Amino acid sequence: MKNKNKNKTTLIPVELHRQVIQLGKDVPEQPPSFALPLEEVGITNKIVWIRLPEGRIPFTAKVTVSLPGHLRGIHMSRIEQVIAELDEREFVDLRVYGMELGRRVLDSQRGAQGSVHLSGKMPHVRRSKISGYSSMDSIDISVDIKLEEVEQTVSVKIMLGVGVCHITACPCTQLYNRDVFQIDEHPCPMPTHSQRSLTFLQIDGNLEKPGFHDLLNCLESALHVTQDLLKRPDEAEIVLQSHQSPQFVEDAVRETARAAADYFDLPGATRIIIESLSLESIHIHDVCCRLETTLAEVRQCVN
Repeated sequence: MKNKNKNKTTLIPVELHRQVIQLGKDVPEQPPSFALPLEEVGITNKIVWIRLPEGRIPFTAKVTVSLPGHLRGIHMSRIEQVIAELDEREFVDLRVYGMELGRRVLDSQRGAQGSVHLSGKMPHVRRSKISGYSSMDSIDISVDIKLEEVEQTVSVKIMLGVGVCHITACPCTQLYNRDVFQIDEHPCPMPTHSQRSLTFLQIDGNLEKPGFHDLLNCLESALHVTQDLLKRPDEAEIVLQSHQSPQFVEDAVRETARAAADYFDLPGATRIIIESLSLESIHIHDVCCRLETTLAEVRQCVN
């Protein structure tokens, strides 16, 4: 008869485990074969479940620390220990969780720098403009945190991001059709191909400002943001708007940058990153565009 409790027993006696640990042969603390410092070592593609006001939500995490040249490796299990310690706590904001995770991980390691990247989706309820129906949607959000310890003081830099789905209409085909049919102005725009697009805005911030809703409002002011629940009047409205103000992927990025420069009352040195992806409807390929700049540089172009 097989032992049904075999998983409850250990192959190595617990006391022997304790004895080996007490010997102190800690491989990560040993010198490496080549004493080269490393900027980032850690775990990635880790799913963490975070208790937020919106509920217990999963995020994909990347957590790293720097490694001094005289050490062979970091203590990888200590990162998982910190994640487990934070599992039952509630956090008012994703940034607060990221900072606490980063600080604890940095304290558990020998490096002076650390980073935390969190990305996932948050629930977002939108009302359609015409019918007024509520649509249960989601938005992409991210938090990037950089930590550096100097003389026992830890400095923190935070960048947060929000991504939305929106519709773009190609101005190139529309202008071509206008020339073909010799139509200058008409209440109903000429036909063109349209596509679902994804645009992501990231901006430097802190725990007070800007907030995720600020980034969302900025994106909605620059793009034809879509939602899942649209009745026929809602569909007609957003299609007409997108055709009256057609956008290349380049336009989506530039208009988002202009909106950010106008919307955010932040220092000119504030860094922003905008990435847009157009899921092309008539092409086999997709189209992408990326901008990394500062609010000051964008404001110079606006003025």
